[in-house]
Amino acid sequence: MSAVSAHAHAPSVDAFHRGRFVLVQPRRGHRAGLDAMLLAACVPDGFCGRLADLGAGAGAAGLAVAARCPQARIVLVEREAEMVAHARLTLDHAANAPFRGRVELLAADVTLTGAARREAGLADAAFDFALMNPPFNEAADRASPDALRRAAHVMEDGLFGRWLRTAAATVKPRGGLALIARPQSLGQILAALEGRFGGARILALHPRPDEPAIRVVLRAVRGSRAPLSLMPPLVLHDSAGNGFSARADAAINGQTALFDG
Repeated sequence: MSAVSAHAHAPSVDAFHRGRFVLVQPRRGHRAGLDAMLLAACVPDGFCGRLADLGAGAGAAGLAVAARCPQARIVLVEREAEMVAHARLTLDHAANAPFRGRVELLAADVTLTGAARREAGLADAAFDFALMNPPFNEAADRASPDALRRAAHVMEDGLFGRWLRTAAATVKPRGGLALIARPQSLGQILAALEGRFGGARILALHPRPDEPAIRVVLRAVRGSRAPLSLMPPLVLHDSAGNGFSARADAAINGQTALFDG
């Protein structure tokens, strides 16, 4: 293999939270970025429990929580063997040594149920919080030719129901849930939350003040009967320029949480 082709196949090492941690991930295909950082920002400041990053990929969201919340314990849950390997490289990287003792890696399918789920290591009521960044592109959307990227991004029928069933089984009563998705998935998400998580708080993410939302993030509580709330939106960029707004920049770089409490 030539030096050029070897470089093309070597993973990239990307810094997040202004260098507080790094992610070892494929150069092409499924790569973590803004969505994972905003999802991690849904976890409260000072969180000190056990958190499951469901469908963790190379570990971006889970490590972002570990970097911001020094007492948090993280379990990265990932099904795809290639991404499990990248998550392992991520945890072994010297830059992530400060978090290594608080982060575990579990190779498991989030959609397993009952005894199969428990045998895979996802025990009942094992977590205080769960993060979810499930595949949310519609099957009718133009799919990537990359199989790993396609598996990570293309939504199957009933996907939110299966993922939220696992979250409900593995999160303790009164434990937390956060997920990120496209706005058009809200109906499916709210239906899947019914009877499992309540007190949902929804925050829309807008590219600019005058543009429609491109994502929503949602926080909810296991077993809560509180009503749904629509929170003030997050605008990623100001009207002029390409820089992030002050609030978005603070959330993306691990300086603050998106939700109070």
